[in-house]
Amino acid sequence: MSSSADHAELRAQLDSLTTEAFRSELADIDQLPTLEIAKIMNGEDAAVPGAVAAGLPKIAAAIDATAERMARGGRLIYAGAGTAGRLGVLDASECPPTFNTGPHEVVGLIAGGQPAMVTSVEGAEDNAELAAGDLEALGIGEADTVVGISASGRTPYAIGAVEHARDRGALTIGLSCNADSALAAAAEHGIEIVVGPELLTGSTRLKAGTAQKLVLNMISTITMIRLGKTYGNLMVDVRASNEKLRARSRRIVSLATGAPDAEIEAALAATDGEVKHAILVILAAVDAPTAAGLLDESRGHLRAALQAARKGD
Repeated sequence: MSSSADHAELRAQLDSLTTEAFRSELADIDQLPTLEIAKIMNGEDAAVPGAVAAGLPKIAAAIDATAERMARGGRLIYAGAGTAGRLGVLDASECPPTFNTGPHEVVGLIAGGQPAMVTSVEGAEDNAELAAGDLEALGIGEADTVVGISASGRTPYAIGAVEHARDRGALTIGLSCNADSALAAAAEHGIEIVVGPELLTGSTRLKAGTAQKLVLNMISTITMIRLGKTYGNLMVDVRASNEKLRARSRRIVSLATGAPDAEIEAALAATDGEVKHAILVILAAVDAPTAAGLLDESRGHLRAALQAARKGD
């Protein structure tokens, strides 16, 4: 059971955090017209991209290191609590349909497990050992990358995940929204996006959450670009799991090749709907098995497979 001394120490920590700062100029915001509050919020949000821009060199270095590990068969694993954890789970869950990753290649861990996605799990975020256990269940190893996410940069679950992953030789990234955070210090790659105090004191689902989402978008998307999951700005590894995505698959093949509809349909049929393979069938004028072989040899990089096919002509 926590003592009053523990509570005093925690309060002192929170008082020192930029994300927890009280903004006296907004003390009467509840008395403003709705449109005025919306304008203030919009102005607050407009500052977030600039804060992210300041961190781009560190973000890029972390992405290059992540891509190098994933190219060796490693996984990208997010770990956080509350909003930060939910953002990690969201980013991970969107990778399979977008980039055709396996369900275990990009993983989101949230303190308290699946129930914490929709309701608070008391005490989970304060448990560093829980994070270690969650990572051990995944068999964390040297090829993996673990991204601890915490707006405050002090969340024990996120710090515990990074520390445990580092002990296991995994690459570690700490994403927070306060300078000089314990999370960034614990990780090999510390990314601190300082967006300033929130509109509502301590409500880090606002600017801090937006900043974290922007950075996670970069980490997953650019890593997948580096891994050959795109061709230019086309999602050539998209998984056609519904009608919208099947239509998008045909459009991507069309944009990449300029081929007529009949040729696109034939190529997709021959390659079991694999967009990347269908593009190679059309552009390199090869059959489906040859396309598959070329892509295997190029480790899934379509441009490299095309070059290899043209050299072989």
